[in-house]
Amino acid sequence: QVQLVESGGGLVQPGGSLRLSCAVSGFNLDYYTIGWFRQAPGQEREGVSCIRSSDGMTAYADSVKGRSTISRDNAKNTVYLQMHSLKPEDTAVYYCGADPSGSRCLRGYDVDYWGKGTLVTVSS
Repeated sequence: QVQLVESGGGLVQPGGSLRLSCAVSGFNLDYYTIGWFRQAPGQEREGVSCIRSSDGMTAYADSVKGRSTISRDNAKNTVYLQMHSLKPEDTAVYYCGADPSGSRCLRGYDVDYWGKGTLVTVSS
């Protein structure tokens, strides 16, 4: 049973912070790059951040660079996305995905498994 389950979304005021969690099961996290993606209504999916298991390499979209930190805890089979200085344009459903390739992970083309998403709403 391969599963990725996102949590931590909710309503946040502009300028606020939150931490998203992606709990994975049914496969070895060590062999996958985990990415966070988001999709707003009427918009295409956007890669937000990725972390590679082999060396911990991280990547961030320009839109969140400097405001986000991705991290992993292999013992807990969980990947986190810490975001701060949130903006209304960060409002979206956030998904995590498992990618066997560490190349171009923000593209999301090689994702094998997807979670069902968690909604982040940034509004006053």
